[in-house]
Amino acid sequence: MTCTNTAHIGNVCVLGIGKTGEAACRYLSGLMPGRVDSVTLFGGVNSRESEQTRALGAAGVRCVLGTEEVEGEFDLAVVSPGIPETSAFYRAAAACSAEVISEVELAFRESPANWLAVTGTNGKTTTTSLTTHLLSEAGLSAESVGNIGVLCIEEAASRPYDGWFVAELSSFQLASSPTLRPHAAVLLNVTPDHIEWHGSMEAYAAAKEKVFANMGTGDLAVVSVDDDWCRDVAVRCSGRGLRVCELSVERELGGPDAAFERGGRLVVRLGGVEHDICSVDDLRIRGSHNWENALAASALALFMGIDAEKIASGLATFSPIEHRIEPCGEAAGIHFVNDSKATNTDSVEKALTAFDAGTVVVLLGGHDKGTDLASLSRACCARARVAVCFGEAGPRMAASLKDEAAASGSALEIVCADHLRDAFAAACAEAREGDTVLLSPACSSFDEFSNMAERGRLFKSLATDYCRAHDASGAGE
Repeated sequence: MTCTNTAHIGNVCVLGIGKTGEAACRYLSGLMPGRVDSVTLFGGVNSRESEQTRALGAAGVRCVLGTEEVEGEFDLAVVSPGIPETSAFYRAAAACSAEVISEVELAFRESPANWLAVTGTNGKTTTTSLTTHLLSEAGLSAESVGNIGVLCIEEAASRPYDGWFVAELSSFQLASSPTLRPHAAVLLNVTPDHIEWHGSMEAYAAAKEKVFANMGTGDLAVVSVDDDWCRDVAVRCSGRGLRVCELSVERELGGPDAAFERGGRLVVRLGGVEHDICSVDDLRIRGSHNWENALAASALALFMGIDAEKIASGLATFSPIEHRIEPCGEAAGIHFVNDSKATNTDSVEKALTAFDAGTVVVLLGGHDKGTDLASLSRACCARARVAVCFGEAGPRMAASLKDEAAASGSALEIVCADHLRDAFAAACAEAREGDTVLLSPACSSFDEFSNMAERGRLFKSLATDYCRAHDASGAGE
């Protein structure tokens, strides 16, 4: 057990009855009556009594349901990541509480040793999983936690004393984590996303930068310098005297601490010592964006004292994660790839680079977040052969693609469909031998699905059925 904090916490309120809120309540109620005096759950306006709330009540949690009015006096409020700082719900809790923090911050306070952190608009999950894989393959005790799906607070009490948390952290979580201090942290990229939650691009970027806020001597900040936002962060971190390992897949870097691609090989330099890790062809994960993820994970592993040979071996055995450029079948020379996790335009643009230009039938669409589509349209016209636009965002995407195709002279074929099933059928009708049918939607899934994983699983199921039908047809010839 590694929860070393024994300080008195007092009266606590928890906002939100989802997975995060329930886990926080269960943990805090386990500290009653010693360190915690009371736990009150405010479920939100749509919350209702359920088996979940009855179980929390039995554990000593007072559940206030069906409202966003927060009343009382609290020493601490723990807020779920889906509740923006700008919301009336959050402000009501802040008015009644001495402090408002995230579940990640709570876990850090309870178990502050041995944290690594990864953030960025895209690539967080792959880099987090890959870092954990490299550490585990080298014999260290490591676990992926945070935004990746395993709540930090659920694991804080049970991890071994020498265990490491590799935490994937979203901007939502970082926004309310004022004392979090990882031993090393990565910022991969900052591109427009979640602006409606943060209120501005500047606020979103500032939340990402908070991952480095409390780091100091002996810590390492790994920061991509391939976009303007991150370059500015790197400059500010260096200005504070923080050790910065610059990261790039666009050019070779100098300096004592750097990670980059050179001549098709991944190179990391730490403390002036250069390590030629491996060839990019040794990776099972495709695309230059995954070179960046591998470089970031390698820099963390080297910083942790793992030698380059073990890192190279770990990189070679790491497979694509579910819903992120995940191969999911092949029939008649047509390949199917599930990239349902690509919920913003930058992620799709990077995914397209993993395949030969002119061989991609890309499925785009879902819940329309109102994102600017100009850059995505240029990328699709340059690299895809067919774009199938579906869902709520489908019409706007199709219009943007048509405008770009007309302006650039692209031969991109544009097809419209209502739902993912229709889009899949249309994509298969357009695909030919050598093509990749790629679900990379650039949108969230909430117009048709409960989450991106449900969307990805349906795509994989459709691909499996298509491949089986083709195999059966071929077997009968």
